[in-house]
Amino acid sequence: MQIKESVFVKSSPGIADCPTTNLPEFAFIGRSNVGKSSLINMLLGRKKLASVSTRPGKTQLINHFKINNSWYLVDLPGYGWAKVSKEKKANWDKMIRIYLSKRENLACVFSLVDSRIEPNKNDLEFIDWMGKNKIPFVIVFTKSDKQSKNKTQSNIATFLKVLKSSWEEIPQALVTSAVDSTGRKEVLDFIGNVLRDLEN
Repeated sequence: MQIKESVFVKSSPGIADCPTTNLPEFAFIGRSNVGKSSLINMLLGRKKLASVSTRPGKTQLINHFKINNSWYLVDLPGYGWAKVSKEKKANWDKMIRIYLSKRENLACVFSLVDSRIEPNKNDLEFIDWMGKNKIPFVIVFTKSDKQSKNKTQSNIATFLKVLKSSWEEIPQALVTSAVDSTGRKEVLDFIGNVLRDLEN
């Protein structure tokens, strides 16, 4: 898939404020500071379309970007250890879960996981929650450029091994790097395939 046009549409505090549309939506989410905004910018071939920050918790709203006038990329708030109040974390969590479980035109979720770290409780619990709620998703391992290829593969294997203890079939996984564009084609091709399936 080629990205010919990407336009920021709006930021919404909840599902009721999201754009009224039948176009398919692909949502991106992960723990705070997983590299979500950098990955989105890389995928869209833009430098600053999605806001990048070294401060966890920068994304606080549901952000919609219209792509090629045919689908939406949705940037969701991160979860985990952002330095915000427990009340705000609870509000983010509620907003995210309502969007993911109630948004009828949600085509797929890209669940981002930092490829450098050991299996994390927050990531595993969130992935399990999506599975139990039958939300279509793909795991996207980020920041693969930050370590050797062998280390990345080892960490991914460990993560997927943990999942095997509670999953009959392991979810599809992709490996990416916002720095050297690793995985860009794979992610965009995946989206293109889903769009074609929806059309048929």
